[in-house]
Amino acid sequence: MNQKRAKTRWVCQECGREFVKWQGQCPCGAWNSLVEEIVDVGSSHKSTGKPAKRPQSISQVASYAQSRFDTGDRELNRVLGGGLVPGSLVLISGDPGIGKSTLLLQVANFIAVHYGPVLYVSGEESEEQLRLRAERLQTMDPKLLVVSETNLELVLQYIREEKPVFVIIDSIQTVYKPELSSAPGSVSQVRECAGDILRTAKENNIPVFLVAHVTKQGQIAGPRVLDHMVDCVLFLEGERNHGFRMLRAFKNRFGNTAELALYEMLGTGMFPIDNPSQYLLAGHAEAIPGTVVVASVEGALPILVELQALVVDNSYGIPPRKVAVGVDRDRLNLITAVLQKRAGVFLSNQDIYVSLLGGVEITETSIDLGLAVALYSSLRDVAVDPKMVVIGEVDLAGRIRAVPNIQRLVTEAERLGFKRVLLPAGNLEKAEQSTTMEVIGAGSLEEALAFIREQGWEKDAPALPEIDLE
Repeated sequence: MNQKRAKTRWVCQECGREFVKWQGQCPCGAWNSLVEEIVDVGSSHKSTGKPAKRPQSISQVASYAQSRFDTGDRELNRVLGGGLVPGSLVLISGDPGIGKSTLLLQVANFIAVHYGPVLYVSGEESEEQLRLRAERLQTMDPKLLVVSETNLELVLQYIREEKPVFVIIDSIQTVYKPELSSAPGSVSQVRECAGDILRTAKENNIPVFLVAHVTKQGQIAGPRVLDHMVDCVLFLEGERNHGFRMLRAFKNRFGNTAELALYEMLGTGMFPIDNPSQYLLAGHAEAIPGTVVVASVEGALPILVELQALVVDNSYGIPPRKVAVGVDRDRLNLITAVLQKRAGVFLSNQDIYVSLLGGVEITETSIDLGLAVALYSSLRDVAVDPKMVVIGEVDLAGRIRAVPNIQRLVTEAERLGFKRVLLPAGNLEKAEQSTTMEVIGAGSLEEALAFIREQGWEKDAPALPEIDLE
């Protein structure tokens, strides 16, 4: 008798959509993303019919306010909303080699020292490799348990036997359920494994960190349902050739998603940066055309960073190039268009290169005016006062609009030794109340550029003394 053929389906590895037959492109837009998987007849989620809990008044539910774990990292605590919540499932992602495992190993060691046993499950490294990293980071507490395993059933068994207070799984794309026929990292494996880990975390009140891979586009690999299942989604980013790292929260059920943590990556670990602006402005002293100091509030932190622009003639007969590092390219196109239409600064035949130093990425519109001033400064070869900070949003009409948190930005600039600030006229009154610096208000882009022309520093001017950032 012929054996009955197993029922299969085609699943998109980008969005998780299912099809009865293969096709080249998924409606989500991904090409060649469909993989054939066997449909499991039995259900892994069986109900006993008897509720495990009874409804209760919300006023009687225990609060997590006093029971959060201290991770030993004040920046991570702030991003998480005040610490690690028991029973929470946190997803952390980032480019390979950015420092995810290093950061988590430091956190695991601190929790092991102060709270109890911690289980670190690695599906990518052996126990010997983990020990080498732990020796380098000096995270060798005996209550830090490590195991190299990818079978989810064994991982859950280790959790039941060892009863850890904190679990790290590195990474969710490497673990698998044996009863599923699809390969580790597929949509069905990631979804089912994450679901089982979530139930284990909630039932045992254990906080769990999941490490996730990223795609070539910088998105978290796996189905989008993974983002909805977890309590918190963190993303660690930064330039590979810089030691500067930024940890952002894109989702947080227990805190503010606007928070940002800043780190410096060294050979002995990742360390929070106490003074981000001082770190990013190190070496900013000389008046150079195209160089401007801009300010932005990232989460709860006011940050001052050096923005550089280089505008050169396009003499190769090819379309002009626009390269932006750390700045949104669409925003760069918008500012160049406004400069041409509203201020008569023509850049259509110029190659433009813009960069925020230190590997920082800023999407806030408060750097618009600084970007416009830097482009104008480079084009006209007139340097901007290095002791001046430029703040403001530029709209399509060429007006400079007020920005929020202006008092915090101005106070931070004064603390770092700056003497002037060029800002929107709408922020002038509040800024003057909170600083003794010279405050210049501008209502339009033309007014701001006129001030730069009148007060600009010629490129052959004598070098200025270094700014005291202490």
